[in-house]
Order: sequence, then C-alpha cells, then structure tokens
Amino acid sequence: MNTLPSVICLGEALVDRLGPIGGDPLRDSPVLDRLGGAPANVACGLARLGVNVAFIGRLGDDLIGKQFNQLMLDRGINISGLQIDLNRSSRVVLVSRDITGDRSFKGFIGDKGEQFADQALDIDQLKYDFPKLISHASWLLVGSIPLASPASREALLWSLNEAINLGVKIAFDVNWRPTFWDLKSNPSKGPNDLEIKEIRTLFERASLIKLAKEEANWFFSMDDPAHISFSLPNKPDVVITDGSHLISWHISGISDEMDAFTPETVVDTTGAGDAFMAGLIFKMLSNSLSLNQPKITKDSIRFAAACGALVCTGSGAIDPQPTRIQVDKFLSYVLGGIN
Repeated sequence: MNTLPSVICLGEALVDRLGPIGGDPLRDSPVLDRLGGAPANVACGLARLGVNVAFIGRLGDDLIGKQFNQLMLDRGINISGLQIDLNRSSRVVLVSRDITGDRSFKGFIGDKGEQFADQALDIDQLKYDFPKLISHASWLLVGSIPLASPASREALLWSLNEAINLGVKIAFDVNWRPTFWDLKSNPSKGPNDLEIKEIRTLFERASLIKLAKEEANWFFSMDDPAHISFSLPNKPDVVITDGSHLISWHISGISDEMDAFTPETVVDTTGAGDAFMAGLIFKMLSNSLSLNQPKITKDSIRFAAACGALVCTGSGAIDPQPTRIQVDKFLSYVLGGIN
C-alpha cells in the first residue's frame, strides 16, 4: 500500500527471541520468535488503530525481512521506504523474561560478520524515498538506537533535519538499550557521557518525548516532566512512564499524572511502551491537544495506557496490539464507561 502517511516511523525492525519464563533464550526451550523493534512496533500499532503510517528501515534479504514485508502489507503500512540489504542479515535479539513477564535484553544472534541490516540504513536511498513520503506527514517518530551505528546515525539525523525544515513534528521515544551501543554492556546500565551527548541531539529537536522513569533520571537526573520540558530549547511535551506504576506528563503547558492499567494476566511486557506511544500519537492526531483541553489530554493518556496494558496480555510486541474498538471496550470495562 502506498497511501501517503500521516506518521512516518523510522528505525529498527528485528526479531525478539523470547526465552521461556525464567529461562535463557540462547540455551533453553521453547523459545518464541516475535517480530519487533520499537519504530516497527509503533508503526504496526498505529496501523491497527487506523492511522495511515509508513515505516522506513533496513532488513536483510532473509526470512525475517520477508515476514516483515508481509506483516506490514497486511497491516496496510506504506513500505516504499523499506530497504533490503543483500549482504547483511536481519537482527535477532535475545530476550529473557522473569516470572512477572518483565524482560531484559541479552544480546544478538545472526550477524554474518558485517553488522546487521538495521545498522546500515542507506542515506542515498533514503534521500530518494523520504521526500515522497514526508509531504503529508504530521509526525516523524524515532528512537535512539539508530544513533549507535555510523550509517544509521547519519541517515537518522538527515531525516530529522528534513522533517523539521518541512514543519513535521518529531516524536522521540528514547528506548535506551545499552547492548545496542556496546554488546558487552550490562543490559541494566545507564548511558555514559558520550552516549548522553549523542542522544541529546534528539531531545533538542523533539516536539514530543516519551521516557521511562529510569531513562528520565539517567538523562536528566530528575523525573519531573515539566522540568525536563523547561530544560530543552523546544519546550517539548514530555511523558514519563514507569511500567505498571504512575504515568506523569507535561503537555501543552499542563502537568498531570495517573495510574497505569494492569491487566489481569501479564504474559509479556515487550512492546508495551511502543503501544502506548502509538495510542498517544493516534490521539494527538485526532484531538489536536491544546492548553485549554486538559481533560482531552488526560483521556488521551488514558487511551495510550490502555493500548500498553492490552499488549501485555499476549506474546511479543505486535500480535497483541489492539484495535480502537478493543481499547474502547477495555476502558469501558475498567472505568465504567469513562473514555
């Protein structure tokens, strides 16, 4: 499908190899392979909600690449900017899950010795595809992972400049993953000074930023969304999530907070934040949030939180993503009809 998108998601598409609960995905079985990657997840989530969306990224000429191609076609996602690398493979991420469904990233497999396809996003091909896609877009969504590799970093920063020059807003979901920067890194460690400096370039260009609470403290030494917004030149909207705990935000000059939703059964938390981001952008496109609409803003956060909760009821980041009808039904159930 080549419908001109309202949102472009740019970055990695990959496979999450989920180990058995409490086990090691490299050694234990059974494992579940689920298509993922934060920008790909958001693109699929937006499409499931009915948004015209495009995905730009780079995959190998392999089974994973073919599966993504078919998935995105089935979802109605514009993939005219999807690049296929004939030499590098698609990335497989090893994901461990504890007894609560919480996950951690343990490394990668499938490298043919020339890095992975997502690390080699080609700027020359991007310069050909991007102008055709951006003409009707309102948002460009990105994460921090492309900054970890020289080729994808160059392509990402070029895309940001092009989008901003055309008045397209940047949505930045930090998605800090230390193993993408250094395979030997502790998966739970924060960024070093150089990594903070690199990622700061995205903070300074964004109109909307979503961070996990620990990311806020790593990058800003605080978790107050208003103070984070005031510290940046664009004074962006800022949303901070904390798993199943409190969500806080500073949007259109208004600060507020609410409790996240916790589904009765949590199978896998992979992709919950990406589903949240898809739900929030969907509502921002629908509502044009403004200073005089704090209730609409809170309803939008509530909708996004429901998207995130529903993803946790199934395996992987994409298959359990809800439709708008499913989100409305969930909210009607948990809130007694308030939406």
